[in-house]
Amino acid sequence: MNKQLQYLLPRIVSFVFEKLRQASTDLLPIALVIAFFQLVVIRRPLPNLPDIIIGTGLVIVGLSMFIQGLQMALFPLGENMAESLTRKGSLFWLMAFSFALGFSTTIAEPALIAISAEAADIAIQGGLLANDPKVAASYALGLRLTVASSVGFAILLGVLRILKNWSLPMLIIGGYVAVMLITIVAPEEIIGIAYDAGGVTTSTITVPLVTALGVGLATIIRGRNPLIDGFGLIAFASLLPMIFVMGYGLVVF
Repeated sequence: MNKQLQYLLPRIVSFVFEKLRQASTDLLPIALVIAFFQLVVIRRPLPNLPDIIIGTGLVIVGLSMFIQGLQMALFPLGENMAESLTRKGSLFWLMAFSFALGFSTTIAEPALIAISAEAADIAIQGGLLANDPKVAASYALGLRLTVASSVGFAILLGVLRILKNWSLPMLIIGGYVAVMLITIVAPEEIIGIAYDAGGVTTSTITVPLVTALGVGLATIIRGRNPLIDGFGLIAFASLLPMIFVMGYGLVVF
């Protein structure tokens, strides 16, 4: 047992330090930019420097663990689910899983929760909604459900594209044409929120799972190229929320 520990311990320490080094390298450009503007442009020392150093260390540790977790769990999980559902031969369950994956990973997205609450407050201040907490909560929840549903439908559409071998550029171009057309008739108060919603949906959990799902499907389906057909699902997840949210604005306002 001691010999095994003596053999494994240096490898574990080396592995951990390598992951921390990679995370530190990834954060280095951000640290250099902040330090340059703080010291050269603003010309003031960083406030609460000990807290910043400790926080940066925690970010490095957390980032290294998160990336390792993606490689060990989420990517293999998405690929295995895609392979299992495809081999099962049930289109219904594959479509159901695709929609549920997009919906569930988006509905609890902290950025979406924050922007929905902020949008409700601004709508009340602008006189678009009654100054009632229940009305604000209902509007924010409706916005979250709309965005989550749009992402679920987007992942479903992306999976169908892989299965049917539809052209990705044509679908994306058609989608942005639809965005421009609905922007013309959508209320001005919802357009900015809709465009922001397209960005907050691509979360740290959604992206690896959805990417793994697409790559897994393209790998298992005969005649599909994982490099050509396996990617592109995230583009739908950013596109569809803009259309759905502007449609939600047409109904609400």
